[in-house]
Amino acid sequence: MNDQALREPTLLILTAIADAPRHGYAIAQEAEKISEGRTKMRTGTLYGALERLLEQQLISVHEAQVVDGRMRRSYALAPHGREVLAAEADRIARTARKGARRPRLGATAAAGLLGISDRTVTA
Repeated sequence: MNDQALREPTLLILTAIADAPRHGYAIAQEAEKISEGRTKMRTGTLYGALERLLEQQLISVHEAQVVDGRMRRSYALAPHGREVLAAEADRIARTARKGARRPRLGATAAAGLLGISDRTVTA
C-alpha cells in the first residue's frame, strides 16, 4: 500500500471488519452504520472491493461455506490491513487536529467533530 489516503469504501470495509469477521451483507450493513447512512454499498462495488482487498492482502477469508447452494465467505482484517487501517486512522486524526487549529473552524466546533474535549485540541 502507498502513502495515499484510503478511498472511503476501502476505509469503511476495513473498519467494518476490524472488530470481528463478517460476511458481505454484514459488511455492507456495518459500513452504512459507521458512515451514519452516508454510504450504501452496492453488491458489485462491495464484492469488487473485497476481491481487490484480498489481492492486496489487507483482508483474508475467515471462513467459507456453502449455504443454500451458494458459497458464503466471511472476511477478517489481515495483519497488513490492521496496520494500514491504524495508519489511516492516525492520518485522519492528525488532519482533523490541524483543521481544529484553524481560526475559522474554532477549537470547540472541531472538538465536537472529533468527539473530544476542546481543551485537548487547544492544549
